[in-house]
Amino acid sequence: MSAYNSFAVVGGGTVGIPIVNALAAKNVSVVLLSRPGSSAKTVPSGVTVVQVDTSDAAAVGAVLKEHKVDVVLSTVTTLAASGQKPLVDGAKQAGVKLFVPSEYGMPTDGQTEGPLGAKNEIAAYLKTVGIPSARIFVRPERIVLHDVPGANKLLIQTGHFTEFIPWLTAYADTKKIQVVGKGEAPVSFTAVPDIAGFVAHILTTLPPSELENRIFRLEGERISLNGLGPLFNTPVEHVDKITGEMGELKTMLHGVTDTGAASTGWDTVNKREKTGSDAAGSANALWAGHQWKTIKEVHNL
Repeated sequence: MSAYNSFAVVGGGTVGIPIVNALAAKNVSVVLLSRPGSSAKTVPSGVTVVQVDTSDAAAVGAVLKEHKVDVVLSTVTTLAASGQKPLVDGAKQAGVKLFVPSEYGMPTDGQTEGPLGAKNEIAAYLKTVGIPSARIFVRPERIVLHDVPGANKLLIQTGHFTEFIPWLTAYADTKKIQVVGKGEAPVSFTAVPDIAGFVAHILTTLPPSELENRIFRLEGERISLNGLGPLFNTPVEHVDKITGEMGELKTMLHGVTDTGAASTGWDTVNKREKTGSDAAGSANALWAGHQWKTIKEVHNL
């Protein structure tokens, strides 16, 4: 059984609130840390919401210590990933046993540039500080569990969020699947409820020895960007770039995806798919009996 009884989730967004809900359903102590002035969050009864300046390591550490937190899960956005150092320092001060940095996206181990490189830097910092960590890869620009002083490392890879397909491919705006590049590389898509449920399941059922410094590779469904056209019953349009709001980021994600790196089994260093216990979706078996949501189910296709 897990030795962790108290959890703190940082950030109440796309992944944060679902994780809070999933952990609360396990009848464990859950604290949600939000920034001062942020909008009120609807959480299950029993969950404590604390507003704290997450850039203040001492303030963060005091909150974590007050609530006797065992595990910190950061769910900040990719663009804010580099700002997690105060969270790590606060966790160290509070004696946190495991730190789960924001990673939920494509594999970032071995990355050195851009937003993915910033996430990898946080992982390295956790290792320097000495806290065991876990890294969770779900999609190309969000959340991971890393090594922080005093804690162990856990890494969960999930590829792209299934819910974000219309956003990523501009389908929401054009009703077509727009693709930058060839669009032939296999992509791991995982639904947010599955990600949150898996995280809560392993953190409350597995012993530390099976969590610390481990990488968990999830995959709800595997398909290429080109393959999304038939699923959505719409044409696939190859373009030079995605335009509109956050078009530059989307275009960048397509470029990374085209290299094969959107598969949770991707080996960034050797540029190939991992196999065996490191293959994409290899961690799914840890949630015995769970039915992973398909793209059609999520989007009612």
